[in-house]
Amino acid sequence: MINIEEEYLGLMAGILYGGKPKEDRTKTGTRSVFGRMIRHDMKLGFPLLTTKKIFFNHALTELLWICNGRTDITYLHDHGVTYWDSDYKRSGRRDGTLGPIYGHQWRYFGGVDQLADLIRSIKTEPTSRRLLVMAWNPVDNSNMVLPPCHYGFQIYCDATYVDLMWQQRSADVFLGLPYDIAMYGLLLELIAKGAGLKPRKLIGSLGDCHLYNNHLDQAKEQLSREMRSLPKLELNRGIRMIDDELIIPEHKDVRLIDYNPHPSIKAELSVGT
Repeated sequence: MINIEEEYLGLMAGILYGGKPKEDRTKTGTRSVFGRMIRHDMKLGFPLLTTKKIFFNHALTELLWICNGRTDITYLHDHGVTYWDSDYKRSGRRDGTLGPIYGHQWRYFGGVDQLADLIRSIKTEPTSRRLLVMAWNPVDNSNMVLPPCHYGFQIYCDATYVDLMWQQRSADVFLGLPYDIAMYGLLLELIAKGAGLKPRKLIGSLGDCHLYNNHLDQAKEQLSREMRSLPKLELNRGIRMIDDELIIPEHKDVRLIDYNPHPSIKAELSVGT
């Protein structure tokens, strides 16, 4: 079975020691590789890295924010998430939203509730090859504070199991990717729970995978640490349809247990101008 933390550490080492220098919009500079896939067998545990502490509540909050179709920063602030603030300030927006980003696209893409259609189709057409949701919308991208980094996901079902593969154009491997992994792992768990199925495979398809030049020492420190056992997740309920209404779980419905990571490693967030 494949443990995504091994995959993640291998990806990071490959970038650190074999990535090519590449300029970027933040002017920080990166080491970069292109076109990588990472996988995880959910039987091994919930995919939350142990070689440094990942703040699970941040991933949980952002996923519920997206699933509820929200784009405001108030909800994020109410749950202690502030890492979108710099992009909001840089954008010059004053309406308290991040524009028509992830949540808007998942729930209101051209008037279509993609997430509700997906959950409905898993019940009615579980073998469909059209079980996917897209966040990349060329019509709206210029009105977002930041175009989607993870821009779509697809579901694969059989009579017992659910797999999820997400697509990502840009992966900040040290800071951002661990949260993307956790968020899509949680999404897989919530979809499986709501459908009465079991989560099986989590797969990430990544485009530009990079380490910022001011994260190289931190990456070396993380690579020096030994992996620990992955945590487990307990869910009271999943994402489901009731009388044609999409029901999204709340924070209280999700519980992380047996998480014993190494300490967090501080690193500066790179933001463009």
